[in-house]
Amino acid sequence: MLLDLDPYVLRWGPLAVRWYGLFMALSFLAGTWYLVREGKRRGLEEDFLLNLALIVIVAGVAGARLLFVAANNPSWFITDPLQVLRIWQGGLAWHGGLLGGFLAGWFYTARRGLSIHRLADLAVPGLALGYAAIRLANIFNQEVLGRFTDFWFGRWPAQPIAMALALVLLVRYVYLARKGPPPGYQFWSFIFYHQLLRGAIEESIREMPLVVWGMESVRFGLGFFTLAQLATPPVMLFAWYFMQRAKREV
Repeated sequence: MLLDLDPYVLRWGPLAVRWYGLFMALSFLAGTWYLVREGKRRGLEEDFLLNLALIVIVAGVAGARLLFVAANNPSWFITDPLQVLRIWQGGLAWHGGLLGGFLAGWFYTARRGLSIHRLADLAVPGLALGYAAIRLANIFNQEVLGRFTDFWFGRWPAQPIAMALALVLLVRYVYLARKGPPPGYQFWSFIFYHQLLRGAIEESIREMPLVVWGMESVRFGLGFFTLAQLATPPVMLFAWYFMQRAKREV
């Protein structure tokens, strides 16, 4: 989706605010607001919930950056360590953010004697909105582009499609919340279906290098297999295990 858009919200001397950073900050705020509101309804302290949100956000960003660098520019760890810290120049990996945020949240809640699975359910709206917001910001940055096809539209609109997938899962969350699912089911099912949709649809139409068994359809603009697609089955299996475990613990 190539449009003539300015990646900056504003520029004033050395001060520059990008749409990418703005959308990320707004998604953090929305996710934190929902976590605190619903957590307080469940009898949890506001300070604990705010601390949890801050810890998960910081660990999530750190994990996302570290995995991106490890997968794309591992030499930076030795040759240019400061470049690893320059997250404002782009480069975050979804799987690393999930892992970093979940591990930090699990450790913090375990110290308080609480279940991470029950609280993780409250993180789903923030995750879904965050994913959709970042894909919207990718349009302004002219990145995460779709593959070319022989269809009339030329290039797959990868970013809007990814946004739509995340918003569909957000609607699913709201629908299931009315049915009172068991603790943990909302979070792990979100991970399961998000990975399924991302691996099968988004990564197939996205212009990404093929790492193993490279197969590409120029006519339809499809490609297999990217690094994210290879990581999809084990992540889905892990999430499926905890989905079933949540059902059994009702």
